[in-house]
Amino acid sequence: MEHDGLGLAELIAGGEVTAAEALAAARARAREVNPQLNAIVSHLDEHADQRAAQSLSGPFAGVPFLLKDLHQHLAGFPTSNGCRAFEGRPVQRTSTVVQRWLDAGLVIFGKTNTPAFGVKGVTESDLLGAARNPWNLERTPGGSSGGSAAAVAAGIVPAAAASDGGGSIRIPAACTGLVGLKPGRGLVPSGPGDSEPLGGLATNGVISRTVRDTAALLDAIIGDEPESPYAAAGPDSLLGGLDVPPGRLRIGYTTRCALRPDPHPEAVRAVERSAELLTELGHQVEEVAPPHDDRQLGRDFLTIWMVGQAIEVARAKHETGAGDEGFELETLLLAALGRSIGGVELQSAQERRGEHTAALAAFHETYDLLLTPTLSEPPIRVGALDMLAAQQAGGRLALRTGTTKLLKHLGVVDQVVERNLAWVPFTQLANLTGRPAISLPLYRTADDLPLGVQFVGPLRGESLLLRLAAQLERAAPWRGLSGGLRGTTSSSA
Repeated sequence: MEHDGLGLAELIAGGEVTAAEALAAARARAREVNPQLNAIVSHLDEHADQRAAQSLSGPFAGVPFLLKDLHQHLAGFPTSNGCRAFEGRPVQRTSTVVQRWLDAGLVIFGKTNTPAFGVKGVTESDLLGAARNPWNLERTPGGSSGGSAAAVAAGIVPAAAASDGGGSIRIPAACTGLVGLKPGRGLVPSGPGDSEPLGGLATNGVISRTVRDTAALLDAIIGDEPESPYAAAGPDSLLGGLDVPPGRLRIGYTTRCALRPDPHPEAVRAVERSAELLTELGHQVEEVAPPHDDRQLGRDFLTIWMVGQAIEVARAKHETGAGDEGFELETLLLAALGRSIGGVELQSAQERRGEHTAALAAFHETYDLLLTPTLSEPPIRVGALDMLAAQQAGGRLALRTGTTKLLKHLGVVDQVVERNLAWVPFTQLANLTGRPAISLPLYRTADDLPLGVQFVGPLRGESLLLRLAAQLERAAPWRGLSGGLRGTTSSSA
């Protein structure tokens, strides 16, 4: 439990522990804490036992690992995507990133909780239930990679697979005191069968306790494949670059956001304390105005996201034969709103991505990095984003009568913006622009809850972000496992 992935791999390579023993320890810890967390939602026991018995190679040979139960496929096993329509349906092909993690020697023994199609900034679904934060079980671990974050923060595994289409790596990392890097567009492949999910907004990655694990696990999956839409020039080695100091950086920070004009004081303090630490380390740090039109960016993001949900639902119905009963009400409503969006409106949102990217690029001509809160408030309570009974009734009526387009004209889209993005309004910028961004656990609230801060980098800025993260990790080491669930078992002690 105290070792990161690379450290555990060293123990296995040195013969101090076997892969089977490491797997047994991870399972023992899962049995101890998962009933409280609901982090792991499916087990791949036979596959994992076979892997642990093999002679594995790679930088993580023998290290236990978890996949996210969303678009991260292992052939022969189901991927639910948090949706009833896919429940129990084995997939035919292994995802490219999953195969690359296998090639790195990891022992995959389960899949983690995710909301339906990863659509929320919390991890709650009708099918899989709610995942909970190890630091406070009444609070969310964030989403949509909340199950992975909860598993890592509770000490089940040192790192776990994640993905990010609007903040879904960084939000959970911020909620649970972990490192979460969203790579830039195109660096990580999405095949086979899907070249650029959500038009390039989404990508795969990891959540971990240490910067070096994040770097090494991304090294394992970066690089294009035959189905990639273009050749992506990735770094030679993110892990190898950690030894290079970041130099004296110019960093602009802001806590302002049109979607949340009054961020929680703890979120403001998190950024201000980080700015002080950066200054102590010799960096030039100054407050700036947001470099982009964040309200318009939120609308453009949701336009693309809702059309994406319409495509997801249509594809799922075609593949599974499921009707509306296979999907959550919110999923169906988002899909209906997506179908109401015309081609011109969608293309306008897509083309405005260029404007948002140009604004951020102009900022990076002056500043190396942008520092913001990752969340606008501490982790919210489980169930805080549930639809009210009246909203559910209205949604069902609109679906039944075919009047969902009216919801858009009645301001429902604006309500969706306020409701779902108000507590996580800072993360979508990196997705729309395709830039890398990282959340680091540099702050804890008065209630001892983690509250991460976000750094947004320029094009090809992954190495710079990680080198700064390594410097901060050394200067202000973050706490490891959740104090509330820190108990050990005989096999994990």
